[in-house]
Amino acid sequence: MPDIKKILVANRGEIALRVMRSARELGIKTVAIYSEADRNALHVRYADEAVCVGPPASSESYLRIDKIIETCKKLKVDAIHPGYGFLSENADFARQVEKEGIIFIGPSAESIEIMGDKLSAKAAVLKRDVPLVPGLDKAITDIKLAKEKADEIGYPILIKASAGGGGKGMRIVEDPADFESQMDRAVSEAKNAFGNGAVFLEKFVTSPRHIEIQVLGDQKGNVIHLFERECSIQRRHQKVIEEAPSSVLTPEIREQMGQAAIDVAKSCNYYGAGTVEFIVDNKLNFYFLEMNTRLQVEHPVTEQITGVDLVKEQIRIAEGKALSIKQEDLTIKGHAVEVRVYAEDPQNNFLPDIGNLKVYKRPQGTGVRVDDGFEQGMDIPIHYDPMIAKLITYADNREEAINRMIRAIDEYEIVGIQTTLSFCKYVLKHEAFTSGDFDTKFIEKYFQPSDLDEKVSDVETEIAAALAVKLWSERQKKQTAQEANGKKVSLWKKNRL
Repeated sequence: MPDIKKILVANRGEIALRVMRSARELGIKTVAIYSEADRNALHVRYADEAVCVGPPASSESYLRIDKIIETCKKLKVDAIHPGYGFLSENADFARQVEKEGIIFIGPSAESIEIMGDKLSAKAAVLKRDVPLVPGLDKAITDIKLAKEKADEIGYPILIKASAGGGGKGMRIVEDPADFESQMDRAVSEAKNAFGNGAVFLEKFVTSPRHIEIQVLGDQKGNVIHLFERECSIQRRHQKVIEEAPSSVLTPEIREQMGQAAIDVAKSCNYYGAGTVEFIVDNKLNFYFLEMNTRLQVEHPVTEQITGVDLVKEQIRIAEGKALSIKQEDLTIKGHAVEVRVYAEDPQNNFLPDIGNLKVYKRPQGTGVRVDDGFEQGMDIPIHYDPMIAKLITYADNREEAINRMIRAIDEYEIVGIQTTLSFCKYVLKHEAFTSGDFDTKFIEKYFQPSDLDEKVSDVETEIAAALAVKLWSERQKKQTAQEANGKKVSLWKKNRL
């Protein structure tokens, strides 16, 4: 397979920029696509070429497979990198791209299909003896039969949509009396969100941690893991803070989870970068949750502790080359933390906020990385995910990485919209987080919107005090100047004017 000379990035924002930077280091030309809302976006300016593919709505721009392929042909593009979100886990897209003779920088369409459906994924990994949460291994629609099975599995029960993710089509049932109504809701939500009402049942693991393993596989059958990421701090089943490595895994369990992740990848002949997600109970028993067949939002923390550029590896794999690293070459070096900076109001149930970035100044210094797609003066569009940036810190150990993150958050200046920075700082300073004794229920257990009130008040007090000092200093300078000119004026009188 020939080397890739030009890549179209079928995405936007920070991930588009992230991919383009690695491509440029490899001497590969890049093409950006953009919607009318993103005409002045940073990824558009950074790319070697850029093409508008439609109006602001994703369905009319970033999800238009026909326009993306048409652009590739017109500009003689060798390969497409899908980033994450949008078309990144769309098997039909991957299949059409390959059919047109364009390289898809990702796994095969078959792998995407198998892992894109939770039931087919379960069936595939079952053959490899990967630990699974007790439950049904096939979809069920008969409510009476489902209730009988739930009684056998034991409550609490998790009703889960077979397709999709992001918490949609998911219901936790603790009381058998609520089972029927909750199943009806789960089926209805799954139909509306994914066009597929299939659901299955699992034993709900109480106090779970969400830990995932990064894997890389080439087209020659080699698969390795690049250790774990702790992703348990979540709101609405979506991650807010990630770190690598996890503070609770022993070397033995880390090795077991790594091998299980490799087995999951091999169960569907996987190649490219992928992530195998597990839930881990309070006794450190782990169970396969799902596989994301793409680059993850939180991939930078893995890059920090391994020194591996995952995007460059994706490109080499897509070119048909063997992995540039072996399992025995990899070790964990230091600790990395990532916070997702969302345009959301944590004091108002994390509702998205839009507006203009009147002030936008990134933190700097040793061990600080910012992956973003915005700059001062730009608007946060309403049409897309509200993430502004990913802030990543790296240090020799976890405590230093956390302290560095707190310092970086304090230096991050964003004015014009509400963000999750204050919430992230609250989490990082909380004893449950610093001790490592937390799970996916952190917000439920510890966070109240009012917890941020004092922090806001402290900031306001500091600003008011600084302003008062500045005004007094200016008055003193003015008075001194007037006295020097023989025009002494009473400050009391001046303040009344």
